[in-house]
Amino acid sequence: MSRRRRAETREILPDPVYNSTLAEKFVNSMMWDGKKTVSQGIFYTAMETLKERSGDDPLKLFKKAVENCKPLLEVKTRRVGGANYQVPVEVSQNRRTSLAIRWILLNARSRPDKGMHEKLANELGDAANSRGGAIKKKDDVHRMAEANKAFAHYRW
Repeated sequence: MSRRRRAETREILPDPVYNSTLAEKFVNSMMWDGKKTVSQGIFYTAMETLKERSGDDPLKLFKKAVENCKPLLEVKTRRVGGANYQVPVEVSQNRRTSLAIRWILLNARSRPDKGMHEKLANELGDAANSRGGAIKKKDDVHRMAEANKAFAHYRW
């Protein structure tokens, strides 16, 4: 890690269909080997599936799903006097969004459904309704932070 200066955060342009920077960030995170059109196809097909199932605005459901998966606290390992402590720390806004997107994608990919667009639509639907693998991961992280609250004074 460089000690010179903080890395500049790049400006993400909104996606062409929903005009949302969050959707574009999600598409970029889902992308493998620079194949953005494949990633966009999967995302927009999943959004269409969400729209058919719920009859509601898919962008609203997508934003709700990401919002439900955002963690408030996480633990970071801190070495003090030869012992490692799991110290609970608050999560910055950018990292919250990144973690939520990452967890949704990880759990969508590990689902047993056919086709990535189907997996993604199911995971987004579950996350919007506060269930599913990404929500479970968030709860596990919160539980871990709560259990290690005694070491909060080691925060740096």
